[in-house]
Amino acid sequence: MLNLLYAIKTIIGRENVVLEAMAGKAISRGLDIKAFVHPEEIKGYIFVEGELRDIDALVKEIPHARGVIRQPVPLSDVIKFLETKKIEIEIKAGDIIEVIGGPFKGEKGKVTRFDKIKGEVTMELIEVTVPIPITVNAGLVKIIKKSE
Repeated sequence: MLNLLYAIKTIIGRENVVLEAMAGKAISRGLDIKAFVHPEEIKGYIFVEGELRDIDALVKEIPHARGVIRQPVPLSDVIKFLETKKIEIEIKAGDIIEVIGGPFKGEKGKVTRFDKIKGEVTMELIEVTVPIPITVNAGLVKIIKKSE
């Protein structure tokens, strides 16, 4: 049976909390829900693929979820957010960067290595007592200060 894609209205900034709570309950109850997605570019909404009755049941129990938009969303409207984007970024060792997404969001560090092939940046966090090297996706950083 074909499942449709529905938009769930959420409180802005709580999209991932709603997504994780819904996913956990859907799995534990064995509901007919196939996928969840929250494109970072769209604030206040997540998308769920599944049966409308199961989605409705979940939304009623989840804090920060405001309701289901009952009109199915065509996959073609969401697919552009699911495609990987090639990002050209020039980062060099010594640059000071800030992580703008993921678990290290808001952390600043000094670049120790940039792997252009993998699209990864290894950096040492600078606002900690002991410098900790971490590796993050280059698409999740912005340059604050270029090295000389």
